Amino acid sequence: MSILGKIFGDANERYIKSLQPIVDEINELEKDFEKFSDEELRNLTVEFKRRLGINRDPIPVTGIGSLLEILPEAFAAVREAAKRKLNQRHFDVQLAGGIVLHEGKIAEMKTGEGKTLVATLPLYLNSLEGRGAHLVTPNDYLSRVGAGWMGPVYHALGVSTGVIAHEFSGIYDPEFQDIQRHDDPRLSHFRPCARHEAYAADITYGTNNEFGFDYLRDNLEYAPESLRQKHHHYAIVDEVDSILIDEARTPLIISAPDAESAELYRVFSKIVPRLKENIDYNVDEKLRAVSITEAGIDKVEQMLGIGNIYEEKGIRFVHHLEQALRAQALFTRDRDYVVKDGKVTIVDEFTGRLMPGRRWSEGLHQAVEAKEGVRVEQESRTLATITFQNYFRMYKKLGGMTGTAQTSAEEFHKVYNLDVISVPTHRPMVRRDLPDLVFRTERGKMQAVVREVKERYGRGQPVLVGTVSIEKNERLVKMLEVEGVPHEVLNAKNHEREALIIAQAGRAGAVTIATNMAGRGVDIILGGNPQDQKEADIVRGLGGLCVIGTERHEARRIDNQLRGRAGRQGDSGESQFFVSMEDDLMRIFGAERVRRMMETLGIPEDQPIENRMVSRAIEAAQEKIEGFHFDARKHVLEFDDVLNRQRDSIYRLRKDILFSEIPNPKSQIPNGNLDNYSSSEVEKVTLRERIFDMIKEEVSKLVEFHASADRIDDWNLEEIFEGVKSIASISDDMHHKLREIAGEELYGDEKRNKIGTFIFDVLESKYEEHEKAVGDEQMRSSERAVMLRTIDVLWMDQLDQMEHLRDSVRLRAYGQRDPLVEYKNEGVRLFRQLQAAIRSEIVHTIFKVGAISMAGENPRRVEERRPDIAVSQFKPGEESSSGKMGASIKLKGQKEPSRNDPCPCGAAHSDGRPKKYKHCHGKI
Repeated sequence: MSILGKIFGDANERYIKSLQPIVDEINELEKDFEKFSDEELRNLTVEFKRRLGINRDPIPVTGIGSLLEILPEAFAAVREAAKRKLNQRHFDVQLAGGIVLHEGKIAEMKTGEGKTLVATLPLYLNSLEGRGAHLVTPNDYLSRVGAGWMGPVYHALGVSTGVIAHEFSGIYDPEFQDIQRHDDPRLSHFRPCARHEAYAADITYGTNNEFGFDYLRDNLEYAPESLRQKHHHYAIVDEVDSILIDEARTPLIISAPDAESAELYRVFSKIVPRLKENIDYNVDEKLRAVSITEAGIDKVEQMLGIGNIYEEKGIRFVHHLEQALRAQALFTRDRDYVVKDGKVTIVDEFTGRLMPGRRWSEGLHQAVEAKEGVRVEQESRTLATITFQNYFRMYKKLGGMTGTAQTSAEEFHKVYNLDVISVPTHRPMVRRDLPDLVFRTERGKMQAVVREVKERYGRGQPVLVGTVSIEKNERLVKMLEVEGVPHEVLNAKNHEREALIIAQAGRAGAVTIATNMAGRGVDIILGGNPQDQKEADIVRGLGGLCVIGTERHEARRIDNQLRGRAGRQGDSGESQFFVSMEDDLMRIFGAERVRRMMETLGIPEDQPIENRMVSRAIEAAQEKIEGFHFDARKHVLEFDDVLNRQRDSIYRLRKDILFSEIPNPKSQIPNGNLDNYSSSEVEKVTLRERIFDMIKEEVSKLVEFHASADRIDDWNLEEIFEGVKSIASISDDMHHKLREIAGEELYGDEKRNKIGTFIFDVLESKYEEHEKAVGDEQMRSSERAVMLRTIDVLWMDQLDQMEHLRDSVRLRAYGQRDPLVEYKNEGVRLFRQLQAAIRSEIVHTIFKVGAISMAGENPRRVEERRPDIAVSQFKPGEESSSGKMGASIKLKGQKEPSRNDPCPCGAAHSDGRPKKYKHCHGKI
């Protein structure tokens, strides 16, 4: 501790002490709450809402309080419900953790300290405001288990619990029994429902990907009733370091296939292997980048039989060459991806999971497919995108839970304005963290690991071995098989059994080999789960669970997460890392001097050394990488903030249009509850008036451009007339009228204004004629359709332009210009052009369309891409929940239905008859 720390004390400790009076108040209420009947406990929710002024029953509100005022009683109610339904009582440190989360901070709580139970406290409290409380997890399993496990607590308090998973959404209902058999009974009580119903629940559990994708899906919809999310009011992010740091750099993307030949990928996949590293191209492993040399360019041009690839073939060929090089030099089979069933499946670098359907963007995935000789899929075009950093900053209040956050406290504060608070453990930590063992070679290290595992297995001590990749996982498995050591394997190829394997990893004699995904979400209880107390005592006597890391990870957090699997809730345990000089971390970021020293001294490859210099080198390397990744994430955020401001503006405009002039708003909005939407969302903005404003702006621009000269003779009335004629069908008489106005004895500005007014009056009368021909109701539908279509198409082009701009501004650094400043300036210019283009396109289209129905709008096939979610086929208007549609639409690879066939979406008429394809998603 520093001198200042000794004088003023630790800030974290002072904060925890400041919470003690509230904790004491909650404890004092415990005996009173134990006397309540189940019905009285349930009715407390109604009373709390009444005191907050949110009660919906016809009971007069005597005074509006705050969440802080009712916090002790609300927490005491949750504690009592948990005691009755789960036989679990919140400890004092868990109450403190709940207060930390309620105040919008990150609670760092060690593994096994009951974070799932802690979250019930602030979730219930914040759900009382009626605007939803979200619990965000890294994967579907944790979402469903968390909601199913804590569902009885919420149900006892009279609040509803929804769950959002990939292709599933449901409401917790203790009376409902799923017909599908689940190994875990906590998954059996979710009644399937439409997605918006799950979001309308008081508390909603879901994955970061689903929350983000649903936000993007909502901004592709064409009808208010199709919207899913309502508010971004309060959220707790579980494993917050994994979601907001490890996964922050890759954006969520919804894209559509873009027709382009796959032949070029195959051509370059055959050319690239003939290039030699360090001669034809260079690889930068730190930046994970590859660049081709002049010699490499010459060789490629010779193979293609062209003189200059840049001049003769352009950027398209260069793009394919670069991606083929990246696929060849940077991406390795069974480490970054696996080939299964003729498809390239990506392995998540953070969790080690297989991610079926996830695809790299910008043609990289196609390049890898060509490299492996499997079928090359079409490239994609971005429809909507957002980063987790910007999505979660939309929440009014955000909290987080994890066992490892302090090493990233600076980033949490700077990026998300979140403070990290370390919550004390319920029992003292007694785990022994042994010093690293350093080996000269990878082979020697793995032999030593096998010897250590075999020796501990012989004693009956449970062992968990963590590896950094599937490849090394399987290599270790083969070595253990040779030695005759029985073991369980937990890697991306059998993650369906993840929870069952991990839950039993604390049994006597258990040996579990796992990728680093073992460090997330599931408790390892000594003696197995359910716990055998006698066996647990035997395991404790053997030293508890032993965790062996076969390699240091790039981030200290992940190492600490692996260590944290042992020693939960005061149990005994051990942890130790085995490191070699050939590990990626050591090879890329130093320790060359140590390796040479070990070779000089002739140290055998399987004999370890313990050296402070090596430990310091490892820590220094990890700090370097953490700093490098922090800078990279900060860099991504600075650039994405530019696009984020544009996205906010476009999405606000889109929502205003979507909710404008709704004849019967309550029939259009999920649940018919207008209270769940802000006033701007349901305000009656007249689309007709919006369009007239756009027409005025277009006319004004047209007149100013062609009648800007001082001399009337220089005004181009012909072009003004042609411009107006391109908007609507106008008679030639208008041309003569324009000349008459120009010849009047008026000043220049007066003439311009009179011409503009005359043109607008003509267009207004033409619009009214068109409106009468189509009908008022149909015209309103057409207006909405034209405006939304125009925004979506041009926004898609804007995303492409901003992506190209982002790539191009990097080169301006050579001209002593800041790429970020250039990106901001150019981005503003492009956005102004986009706004003008939207206005112009709407004005030039609206006079030419008849009645347009919004049903089945935008049947474009789209994909969603993220590192840890399967790509799903989604069309605006679809529910990805089986509860709404009854069947998911899968168009990819299927034959296009004929016009009179039933629509594949499963939609039906009100009388139950299936809708024909031509009347649904086959509309032209």
